[in-house]
Amino acid sequence: MKGFHERNDSLKCSSKTSIDSSPTSGTGSEPGPIDSKFSKASLWSNFFASAFSVFDPISESSTSAPSIADCEKKASSSKTNGWTAAVKRVVSGGSMRRIQERVMGPSKIGMSSSTSDIWLLGLCYKISQESSGDVDATNGLAAFKHDFSSRILMTYRKGFDAIGDTKITSDASWGCMLRSSQMLVAQALLFHRLGRSWRKPLQKPVDQVYIEILNQFTDSEASAFSIHNLVEAGKTYGLAAGSWVGPYAMCRSWESLARSKSEENDLERRVLPMAVYVVSGDEDGERGGAPVVCIEDASRHCFEFSRRQADWTPILLLVPLVLGLDKVNPRYIPSLQATFTFPQCLGILGGKPGASTYIVGVQEENVFYLDPHDVQPVANLSPDNLEADTSSYHCDTIRHIPLDSIDPSLAIGFFCRDKDDFDDFCSRASKLAEESNGAPLFTVGQTHSAFKRIHRGDTMADAGEVGADDCVGGVGTGDMDENSNEDEWQIL
Repeated sequence: MKGFHERNDSLKCSSKTSIDSSPTSGTGSEPGPIDSKFSKASLWSNFFASAFSVFDPISESSTSAPSIADCEKKASSSKTNGWTAAVKRVVSGGSMRRIQERVMGPSKIGMSSSTSDIWLLGLCYKISQESSGDVDATNGLAAFKHDFSSRILMTYRKGFDAIGDTKITSDASWGCMLRSSQMLVAQALLFHRLGRSWRKPLQKPVDQVYIEILNQFTDSEASAFSIHNLVEAGKTYGLAAGSWVGPYAMCRSWESLARSKSEENDLERRVLPMAVYVVSGDEDGERGGAPVVCIEDASRHCFEFSRRQADWTPILLLVPLVLGLDKVNPRYIPSLQATFTFPQCLGILGGKPGASTYIVGVQEENVFYLDPHDVQPVANLSPDNLEADTSSYHCDTIRHIPLDSIDPSLAIGFFCRDKDDFDDFCSRASKLAEESNGAPLFTVGQTHSAFKRIHRGDTMADAGEVGADDCVGGVGTGDMDENSNEDEWQIL
């Protein structure tokens, strides 16, 4: 982790000029007035998301005999409808992703020429070009590609049953944040039930557990983690079919959905066999400040999830963050890179404004991601069909973008299998906070009391009151300098 910080010292030194006074535009949320580059991207993103909705066929309501003028109108209408039908096919097909890439900024496909190590969800791969003659490094590249293609992909779908009381049967152009979050939770289930070493089967029959996991994300109300149930669970946080949503609301929606599903089933039959803990800013939740992983809160979530039968259970940590205004403050880049070295890492929900992706790995200044912006027909999977075609849930195309180009509104996920795994996570997170030079992504504390004094004090000097037993990985006054107030956190 220290290496990431050392390689990015020059970025940290330039952080004073990295943030202006413009409001942020959250990933997957409606963009605000930001600089010309991002405002153009947001403008075009909104255009593609909504403009094509006007292209509906025009029906003739007259029942009288057609005149010559009517025939000419119909001919003109037929041509127009033919053009608009073609446009709609582009929007509802795989070209949607390519349009968005051209409008909102380029991403690169394939591997770069770098031979630096790649970290993919907690695993390190030694890389070299295939012509280098280094067998171990060449095998590392092949192993990375296999691991990447084994991650579960969720994309736009079309042709599913209407969501709720709407007539919406596709999430094309608005559901990318929901699909990105489905990917993250699907990885958590894979890690829990099949282990981090699992790879997609090359031959059939496939694993029963693997099919059961995919079945929970199919697009129907009967599937526990479908887009239908996510929208319903997230109504309190602004989720609605046809509308974009940001990372914070998405995390809270998963917390709500997990709670409702845990109440429906007994302990042994729960579809999400883990507690969900959304890490927030201070004691009361969403009032800003660096998020605090509170050990007492995590323990309470586990205890409540087990219905008071166990002190600890598997736990999914979701950490929504806002790391700048129009772009990520460079001081946070090394810490973001370092999170991929955690064995508990589940990746990042993030991307460009209006276009969420699922970021799963890092190599130097670039991050690798899965893109939900291809539109595919709805998939109907039976949990008992081990011969099912699951190719639409995986991607062999490796895409990467510069880490400093992603939207500053994002969310990081971690999965801790047991108490020892959680303790290891806290130790790593504490070390990361200590090495952040006063700009931690989040901190770790036993209780909220220490951070309550910090946030409510007249100055940051109140941090000196923090006791050793209260703070595990928090940042006290010794880590603060005169520039600390420049890294202001936005309210999530």
